[in-house]
Amino acid sequence: MRADTHPTGGGTLRDTAARYALVPLRLFLGVTFVYAGIDKLTDSAFMKDSGAGSIGDMMRAVRDSSAIPAMVDMALESPVAFGYAIAFGELAVGIGVLLGLLTRLAALGGALISLSLWLTVSWAADPYYYGNDLPYMFCWVPLVLAGASLWSVDALIRNRRRSGIY
Repeated sequence: MRADTHPTGGGTLRDTAARYALVPLRLFLGVTFVYAGIDKLTDSAFMKDSGAGSIGDMMRAVRDSSAIPAMVDMALESPVAFGYAIAFGELAVGIGVLLGLLTRLAALGGALISLSLWLTVSWAADPYYYGNDLPYMFCWVPLVLAGASLWSVDALIRNRRRSGIY
């Protein structure tokens, strides 16, 4: 028996590791985005137009240092609605990735949220790697490309279609 052969006969250890490689990333990003969405929704100061810790004051503070001030201006037309959109978007993305439901679409949503936050909130971070939104954006890319092949609703549906159940 080769040293790299999986004892259950399911291929090599390398094959098994490759199949499971995106699971930790899905768990981390899913939990993080669910937590971020819940944190925003339960923070009484955040969902306000103005005041300490509010979405409105945060957006006004980053407006002039953002890459696309017009994007911030659009959010400032209704900061509370924008805050709810971000929070519910984070929840939808996180739940979708955790369940593996429409994983590629959820991951694309996560990448777009991270991109928009990078271009606005963390754009001025110097050096750029101090801002966390850019690495998050790139963490979503493997899930956009590969989806969720294991432990996912997507895989369950795909397997049922292949077996002719529906």
